Amino acid sequence: MQHYPKHYCGVFGIFGHPEAVLRTYYGLYALQHRGQESAGIVSCDDQGEFHEHKGMGLVSAIFKGDALEKLKGGRAIGHTRYSTTGASHLRNAQPLTGSCRRGRIAIAHNGNLTNAAQVRYELEQEGQMFQTSVDSEIILNLLAQPTLGGHENNLIATCHRIQGAYSLAILTENELIGVRDPHGFRPLSIGKLDGAWVLASETCAFDLIEAEFVRDVEPGEIVIIDKNGLRSIQAFPAHKRRAFCIFEYVYFARPDSTIADRNVYKVRVEMGRQLAREHKVDADLVVPVPDSGNCAALGYSLETGIPYEMAFVRNHYVGRSFLQPSQKIRDFDVRVKLNLVKSLVAGKRVIVVDDSIVRGTTSRSRVKHLKDAGAKEVHVMVSCPPHMNPCFYGIDFPDRSKLLAVSHSLEQIREYLNADSLSYLSPDGMVKATGLPRESFCMACYDGNYPVPYDPEVDKNIMDRRRVHAHGLGDELVQEAKQPNLL
Repeated sequence: MQHYPKHYCGVFGIFGHPEAVLRTYYGLYALQHRGQESAGIVSCDDQGEFHEHKGMGLVSAIFKGDALEKLKGGRAIGHTRYSTTGASHLRNAQPLTGSCRRGRIAIAHNGNLTNAAQVRYELEQEGQMFQTSVDSEIILNLLAQPTLGGHENNLIATCHRIQGAYSLAILTENELIGVRDPHGFRPLSIGKLDGAWVLASETCAFDLIEAEFVRDVEPGEIVIIDKNGLRSIQAFPAHKRRAFCIFEYVYFARPDSTIADRNVYKVRVEMGRQLAREHKVDADLVVPVPDSGNCAALGYSLETGIPYEMAFVRNHYVGRSFLQPSQKIRDFDVRVKLNLVKSLVAGKRVIVVDDSIVRGTTSRSRVKHLKDAGAKEVHVMVSCPPHMNPCFYGIDFPDRSKLLAVSHSLEQIREYLNADSLSYLSPDGMVKATGLPRESFCMACYDGNYPVPYDPEVDKNIMDRRRVHAHGLGDELVQEAKQPNLL
C-alpha cells in the first residue's frame, strides 16, 4: 500500500543546443522526484528525423551504455512518469510519437484531462485507433487531425477541445512548443542556455544544466520556439480563474525550485512557522519526517525556539516501489526507509512534523517507533490541512472512502495514531505562507472546490459505451450508448 500521494510527471525540452540530448538527460535526473516509473527522450536531428529511447524504471537505469549516443540532434524533449492514468506498461511511457500530414510529432504531458474518456470515445467513433491507455495520446491524436468541428485544426483548437490539467512539451520537425492549461494547474518554466531555449516542469532542472531561468509559462499560454527564437500566443482569455496546485508547495516540488517567484524551500519553512503560530506545544525537540517534512519542521523550530533534530535517518537507496502485501512486511517497509536515532528521543517530549496524512498508516508507525524508543510524548504536526477529497488533475489521491480525515474526526485520528496531540495547518495559514492570494490556487483536495467540474459517473457511463461498441452487445445497448446527454 502506498501511504503518500504519488507523484505525477515531469517534462523537459530544449531547442538549439549541440548537447540537447545530454542536457535533457540531466534535466530528467533533476525531475526524477516527479515520476520514478518510466522515462524517455525523443530527439530530432537537422534532417527532421526523430530518435527515441524509453524504458521502465529510473532515468539512470534506462539510459545506460550507448543509449544517449544513439539519440541525435540539437533539440529534444524528455519525460519522467508516474502513472496517474494509464497502466504501468512500457507502451504508456512518454514522450509519445506519431506522424500526420504536418510531419512527425512527439508529446510529453504532465497532468490529467478531466474529459479524457469523452474525447477518446468521440475519436474512436471517428475511427481513430489508440495504442496506449494514457490521456496524452488523446492530445496527440487531436493534433494530428487536419480539421476539428469543420474548421482547420491548430494547436489552439486542440487546447480548446481538452479540459483539465496539462503542461506540455511538444516536439515537431522544426519547433519546440510549450503549453500550459488555462488554469495553470501544473508548473512549466522557460530558461536559456548558451542561446538555446529550455522548458522544464521545475527550475531545479535549469540549475543542474546551468541554464538561466527566464520566466514561467503563463496559464493558457503557448510558447513556440524555432530557429527564429521564441514567440508567445495566449490561447485563452486572461480572465480565466487561476488554479495552481497548492500541493506543489506543500510536497511535490523540490525545495530548490522556484514557482511563481516563490522559492519552495522558503514557503515550506514559512508553513512550519505558521503551524507554530497556530499550534504551539511545549516540547523538548522538533523532529521532521524526511525529506518532505524537513523544511516545515525547521520553520516550527525557528518560530518556537525548540531544538531541531534529524532523529529519523532516511535510507536513500529504497525506492518508492518497495511495497509488500502483508502488514508485517509493510511495517518493515516503513522501518527500512526511516531509521530512528533512539538516543535523541528517549525520555523527550517530541514534536514530529510531516507534510500530510492521507491514510494514516505510515504516521501511526512513526508514532509507535518514537514511543518504542522511549519518547515521553509524541505530538504530530501536519503542515497542510486534512485531505478531504480526491484529486482529478494529476495527483493520485485515493477516493474519499480511503482518506482518513473523511471518516474520522480530529480526535479519532489522534487516537488512531496514538499521539498525545495532533494539529493541522489551517487552509488560511497554508495560503498565507505562500504570499499569494487564495484565488491563485486549486485547493480542491482540501475544500472540494473543483475549478474544472468532473463527474466520475460520466466517465463510467462513457467507458461502458466504449465496451458496448467494442464487443457489439446488441442494437438496444448500442442505441442506449448513443444517447446524447453526456456527449
